[in-house]
Amino acid sequence: MIAANQHFAPDYAVAPGEVLEEHLAARGLSQTRFAKLCGRSSKLINEIVSGKAPVEPETALEFERVLDLDARIWLGIESEYRLHLARRAEAKETAAAVEWKNEFPLREMKKRGYLKKSASDAEVVTELLSFFGVGSIEAWKTKYAESAIAYRHSPSFGSNRAALAAWLRLGEQHAEGLNCANYDRQKFMKATQRIRRLTQKPMNEALADAQRLCSAAGVALALIKPFSGTAVSGAAWWLSPRKAVIQLSMRHKTDDHLWFSFFHEAAHVLLHSKRNTFVDGMKDQADEIEAQANQWAGDRLVARREWKRFVETLPADEDAVRAFAERQGIAPGIVVGRLQHERRLPWSRLNHLKVRVEG
Repeated sequence: MIAANQHFAPDYAVAPGEVLEEHLAARGLSQTRFAKLCGRSSKLINEIVSGKAPVEPETALEFERVLDLDARIWLGIESEYRLHLARRAEAKETAAAVEWKNEFPLREMKKRGYLKKSASDAEVVTELLSFFGVGSIEAWKTKYAESAIAYRHSPSFGSNRAALAAWLRLGEQHAEGLNCANYDRQKFMKATQRIRRLTQKPMNEALADAQRLCSAAGVALALIKPFSGTAVSGAAWWLSPRKAVIQLSMRHKTDDHLWFSFFHEAAHVLLHSKRNTFVDGMKDQADEIEAQANQWAGDRLVARREWKRFVETLPADEDAVRAFAERQGIAPGIVVGRLQHERRLPWSRLNHLKVRVEG
């Protein structure tokens, strides 16, 4: 005996239009002639035959009178066909939803408490939509996959777009909960000057002070651990016309990378469009906007003339690096990182002058 909760659901269904076409052919009736007999337009009969229009109850009664085939049969064929189409559409939608959710770093998101550890596919999809604050997958695509997000990464350091979107959402949530003054460009410029001097302080103290200075100038500074598959160092965008966001991943875990990333993102806030979200991978990039942000960050940390004068005295040993950093009022690790980036110092040298960042 078949259990009561088991249903016969074939993977095919006959369209009422196909049945109608067979009956018309058997009787030698054209669609035009049949339409006149039913008192209907030729267009409607053609749309029923092609599957574009359904067989309504009134139409089924007319078919019954002309073709001598019970109206309930026509409605039954129509009902089964539409149910079949609905099931097929639902299956396609479900498969697409599962494929969408599988793009995310689900294991990490569960481990970090953003999703439930044990949930069905449907529940995970619902949780993800709630996490992003959107009502549908299409809404998510509009906001994250098809919006003006400038994913500026080196081809060799690409990132998973879904994981990046999840990371950005965490920054958005942090910024939404942060009480900031209205953005003031002049205050933020002054804040960057003060933050430059903070690089000499212990990291935890410096970051806390930097967050306070940014908030007072209308910029939310978010320090968010990245997800696996995201080669991202920082991001900058506008939560509203009065609140900018700088998000840092601290993925390189050294002070030189962290502070350069901060000033690079600060350049995007100060110099570039409020309409874009800039996501930066900290690799050499030819993009004009990125080059401008890199130049601004480098000059903000060390004046160009001072840097040129210093590198002309190379080779740079530890004492020279420490002395220069002290004169500039910045952390020595920043000097080491820039020398290494410009290939004036091997990547293996003077790394002990960098401060480890725990993120």
